[in-house]
Amino acid sequence: MSLILGRQHLDKIQDTLQKNLIGLGVQNTMLIDMAGNVIVTVDNGVKKRDMYSLAALAAANFGAMCSMAKIVGEDEFSLLFHKGQKENIYFSRVNDEFLLINIFNNDVTLGFLRLKMAQVIEELSSVLD
Repeated sequence: MSLILGRQHLDKIQDTLQKNLIGLGVQNTMLIDMAGNVIVTVDNGVKKRDMYSLAALAAANFGAMCSMAKIVGEDEFSLLFHKGQKENIYFSRVNDEFLLINIFNNDVTLGFLRLKMAQVIEELSSVLD
């Protein structure tokens, strides 16, 4: 299924990400499609990153993890988490077409981010469905 997102959709997605994730302390967040195309990206203005390269790599990483899940008998792993010394990346599937990628430091706890992500995904799903 192909979804066409208009300016109102994109503005709502950006507002949701800004309010709920950047406001929480996430440094960068982006909604991408499964092919690695950036739909919306939002940051806190502190550190610029090559989000387009990250999106392509994230989509490939998620695809690889889905293949690994099938090998071990799972349909999928709906989220991925990579922990670094200073920064972390959290991937979550929004629906069959979109992933939400977040970069955050150790000031944001994974548990609180996961809790907030459930709310964000619900809000995004209402815009994307």
